[in-house]
Amino acid sequence: MGRGFSEFKGKVAVVTGGASGIGRGLAERFIDEGMQVVIADIERDALDRTAAEIGALAIQTDVSDAASVAALADAAHSRFGAVHVVCNNAGIGSFGRIRDLTLADWQWMINVNLWGVIHGVHHFLPLLLENPEGGWIVNTASMGGLAAFPGLGAYATTKFGVTALSETLAQELAQDEVPVGVTVLLPGPVRSNLGRSLRNRPADLAAGTLADADLESLPQYRDRLPWKTPAQAAEVVITAMREGALYAVTHPELVERVFNRTQGIVQAFGYQAEFSPK
Repeated sequence: MGRGFSEFKGKVAVVTGGASGIGRGLAERFIDEGMQVVIADIERDALDRTAAEIGALAIQTDVSDAASVAALADAAHSRFGAVHVVCNNAGIGSFGRIRDLTLADWQWMINVNLWGVIHGVHHFLPLLLENPEGGWIVNTASMGGLAAFPGLGAYATTKFGVTALSETLAQELAQDEVPVGVTVLLPGPVRSNLGRSLRNRPADLAAGTLADADLESLPQYRDRLPWKTPAQAAEVVITAMREGALYAVTHPELVERVFNRTQGIVQAFGYQAEFSPK
């Protein structure tokens, strides 16, 4: 935990995947804090509708396309003169067992979930570093970025990557002693359109086996964990930013799953660890 981002009013935030779900929740929360907000999304109609409803600027963006994200950064900076917060939130979450996946499945998942974050960091970090008052990057990973789940191998592969990128960037920015921080959002079940990701699958990557799922109907989600709202997830992010926290967790109930994975790694080094939840 280090220096946090505490002054939101009058600043500029850009949120990808901002037309719905966690992205919309973040955008609304930033607006409540007095920020100017740009929402980006690949779905034009949903994007325009949300922008009109919440009072944000809409810029259609395909995060898997570096040029599209570069155009988003240029447009936001040209409109407001600065960008202070970027939330690399856009993502997909279709299911598929690794042995059944096609290369097109892998390409689509990696292009959106990992390259989308890489593109956001690459094109927005220079803008944040320009701000004398500093800035903040929020990367949306997942609990699947800390512990793997059967059927979500491609998803977890990308989300582990987002977690590693965020951790490394945070260390490097601390070394550089610049006023730019990083938070990685690690949500559990949050109500969103993640379970309907196939609606945006590109035609040139259509040959695959990944499938959408009604997540709230699956026993491991329906019976064991409380579903959170996008507003609740956004509040977790705001708190983490204010505290300068790297990790933002929506579901502390999942700590045992993360511990069990970590314990296996620790034991491989010849040490024992005990689980002692708060």
